[in-house]
Amino acid sequence: MLTIYGVYRSRATRTLWLAGELGLEFRHVPVIQARRVTDPLAADAPINTLTPSFLAINPMGTIPCIEDDGMVLYESMAINMYLARKHGTALAPADLAEDALMMQWSFFAATEIETNALKISSTVAEGLAGTDAGQAVIEVAARMLRRPFKVLEQHLSGNDYLVGNRFSVADINAAEVVRYAQAHVPLFDANPAVRAWLERCQSRPAFKAMWSARDSEVA
Repeated sequence: MLTIYGVYRSRATRTLWLAGELGLEFRHVPVIQARRVTDPLAADAPINTLTPSFLAINPMGTIPCIEDDGMVLYESMAINMYLARKHGTALAPADLAEDALMMQWSFFAATEIETNALKISSTVAEGLAGTDAGQAVIEVAARMLRRPFKVLEQHLSGNDYLVGNRFSVADINAAEVVRYAQAHVPLFDANPAVRAWLERCQSRPAFKAMWSARDSEVA
């Protein structure tokens, strides 16, 4: 059986959302980030990214991680591409060209958007958005996101989804990165096609189910 390691309040949302879209049965092991635990190596600490038993599975100590029929994967984009291809639905690439495009958009999100989008998300989550220092961080991050968001905007102005004009694993991978910037409204005001695409993705039942589970998880 497929095992997914990682709490909902982590990048594991990408894989947990995909598992819902695919209707997969899986075992969920809620590995938490060690930074969220007072003493991650204490005997009574919850399983976390520094727990020896988890490091024996994933020496990088990152989440998400999966075990599937004896194979271990621990990069979220690779995990999602693998699961989509294995289960062969419309979420997966239909041919080599789509495969390349789905990887392109997934890696584009991870390399061109995620770092600065996370700065926005973390600044808001830490309650610093109303401070001068927090606003400065957000404004710099938003400025760095203008070009990649404009690339997305141009593509999505003529396409409902990223590849093949249908919802796919590429949309899950990218949407869960773009979401980190969602609190900065001006960025989405300037890119209405990106906003509409993200809303389409987040209106799906599998996303809503994943998000409900995330909301129910201890912050």
